[in-house]
Amino acid sequence: MSPAAAADAALGPGPDPDPDPDETGQLARLAVQLLTASGRTVAVAESLTGGLVSGALTSVAGASVVLRGGVVAYATDLKEALLGVPAELLARQGPVDPEVASAMAVGVCRILGATYGVATTGVAGPGPADGKPAGTVFIAVADPAGARSRGLQLVGGRQQVREETVRRVLSLLVNVLREGLG
Repeated sequence: MSPAAAADAALGPGPDPDPDPDETGQLARLAVQLLTASGRTVAVAESLTGGLVSGALTSVAGASVVLRGGVVAYATDLKEALLGVPAELLARQGPVDPEVASAMAVGVCRILGATYGVATTGVAGPGPADGKPAGTVFIAVADPAGARSRGLQLVGGRQQVREETVRRVLSLLVNVLREGLG
């Protein structure tokens, strides 16, 4: 089983049929609390979510203490130019790839001087892009120990895929923070 397939299996097939509408807000609040308590910071690199992850974090009072900033690198060439994703990786794998997500997370940490980096890349739909079907998403979180990525195959319309991606990447961030602080 490929690493992406293993990650898909571990995280499940897609959004809950009836998700808690405030779960994303709860995850954002928890991430800000954990970062604040530890004196650490986060930066965000987004593609398909187009600023939604940064928006979720900035909706939390006190986020300015821990959120360094965000980069929306929607175009493939910006992933290289702004975030330092290797051109060879983008040429070989395309922009929707677990290694690209990891490189985006590491790059945003470096350029914005954060302890943790969060990244999203994928195909929100409605149709396929870059040879990948709609709903194919990769998320990553980088910390001083390295980066970890997860592959998702989400279902639903474009907005559902984007919103579920935000929820999943915030959940991954909270899990990484708990591991690192535990």
